Amino acid sequence: MSLTLRTISREQHLAYIQSLPSASHCQVPAWADVKTEWRSESLGWFDPSGELVGAGLVLYRQLPKIKRYLAYLPEGPVINWYAPNLSDWLQPMLAHLKNQGAFSVKMGPPVVIRRWNSVAIKSGIQDPDVKRLRDVEATHIEPRAFEVADRLRKMGWQQGEDGGAGFGDVQPRYVFQVPLANRSLDDVLKGFNQLWRRNIKKAEKAGVEVVQGSYEDLAEWQRLYEITAERDHFRPRPLSYFQRMWSVLNAEDPNRMRLYFARHNGVNLSAATMLVVGGHVWYSYGASDNIGREVRPSNAMQWRMLRDAYAMGATVYDLRGISDSLDETDHLFGLIQFKVGTGGEAVEYVGEWDFPLNKLLHKALDMYMSRR
Repeated sequence: MSLTLRTISREQHLAYIQSLPSASHCQVPAWADVKTEWRSESLGWFDPSGELVGAGLVLYRQLPKIKRYLAYLPEGPVINWYAPNLSDWLQPMLAHLKNQGAFSVKMGPPVVIRRWNSVAIKSGIQDPDVKRLRDVEATHIEPRAFEVADRLRKMGWQQGEDGGAGFGDVQPRYVFQVPLANRSLDDVLKGFNQLWRRNIKKAEKAGVEVVQGSYEDLAEWQRLYEITAERDHFRPRPLSYFQRMWSVLNAEDPNRMRLYFARHNGVNLSAATMLVVGGHVWYSYGASDNIGREVRPSNAMQWRMLRDAYAMGATVYDLRGISDSLDETDHLFGLIQFKVGTGGEAVEYVGEWDFPLNKLLHKALDMYMSRR
């Protein structure tokens, strides 16, 4: 099948995404408006009959002082990754991006390679010899994903480092998901561990209330988020980032982004943002106060968000990134420990891949990023 590639309108791009069961929130056209420091373009793949069969959001970041760009497709493009003729999809894209002045291309194929259920993860945590998720036998392996990786290598694509450089916008390779398809809410709750169920009950008993917020409540979100940033030692994004995110994503689809608060006696104790694309729902950002932890607001809020995702007909509730470390002394270990309590599964993607169109500039960027 010979494919042609060309720039498409945002409307065409959005219509294509809406025709699919789901796609990454990083691949909807409005995501370009969230990332204002990047220039953007929507690409479309057409089959011989002229039908749109794939799409990709490209973000271009200019190098300082010269008109050359890093072209980035976060968690994309949205194409048939298992096609035996994968190069027929990717070669036209590379040629197009080179014409646009790209010196290097980075993409994140939305291809799952392995899954570990919570039982497997817990046994890995309990085994003193196991330090990483990849040392635990996976409960599901996707053989076709290994073929995708082989094809990419043969084409000259290079696998990025885990959590490597990329202007701070690198997407996580490991995520944690709660599958919702073909399960009742009772099944989902039964899948939670004892501590989670106890904490949900505790919050209920204490009178914790979970409510949805609006654009006007983003300042209150920011207050909790900045408390979290100070406690966990990261640099918070400004309020304007979340205001822009809310405005542009919900202009594209009124249900694209939601805001939740868990409150007790009228005081907001924790908050979270949720993103929705088709049947895929993400817990995107989370925040909490230093007070009121004993009434378990975060557990109550997650349970409400999960129930709302279920009511929307979502097939997966995605708790986003985790580290693959199962070492209790690792500062990121708490993340997987909290998420594994939901009875979901750890999911590994094939990771991000780079194609240096100009090897010298690509190497210079790598050196610059490693020194940052």
